[in-house]
Amino acid sequence: MSDLYAVPVRTLAGESTDLSAYKGQVLLIVNTASQCGFTPHYAGLEELYRKYKDQGLVVMGFPCNQFGGQEPGSAADIATFCEKNYGVTFPMFDKVEVNGASAHPLFAWLKAEAPGVLGTEGIKWNFTKFLVSREGKVHDRYAPTTTPAQLESEINKLLAT
Repeated sequence: MSDLYAVPVRTLAGESTDLSAYKGQVLLIVNTASQCGFTPHYAGLEELYRKYKDQGLVVMGFPCNQFGGQEPGSAADIATFCEKNYGVTFPMFDKVEVNGASAHPLFAWLKAEAPGVLGTEGIKWNFTKFLVSREGKVHDRYAPTTTPAQLESEINKLLAT
């Protein structure tokens, strides 16, 4: 895949679309889970989104149940959980796989563009974060332990370009 913006995605509400609506914006793409030790990152992601959305930042959540079964719920369960517990207003998408033969094309592309430690492509856990420039290039990949607040200076750099 060469064009990030042509990647087909499905919203948490079940609507089919692609990423073309986000062309020209800075994207923070995250595989999420509702029952993970990093789940509180939702609050920081929402804070970044509200602070910078008018400057062109879009946080995108992609629930994933591949790590310890930490996202077992339905789309409706996930939407309710995120809104009730963290006030999430950033775009949330349908549950995906991020590793293996059934990995969603978006995550296959992200991993190829920004391999992890020692060149490994596999995503190690929930809340791995990919920061994508306005030009659709992966700026960097961040471990689940990296808090959303730690990304703020890099987000500011990308928003300024």
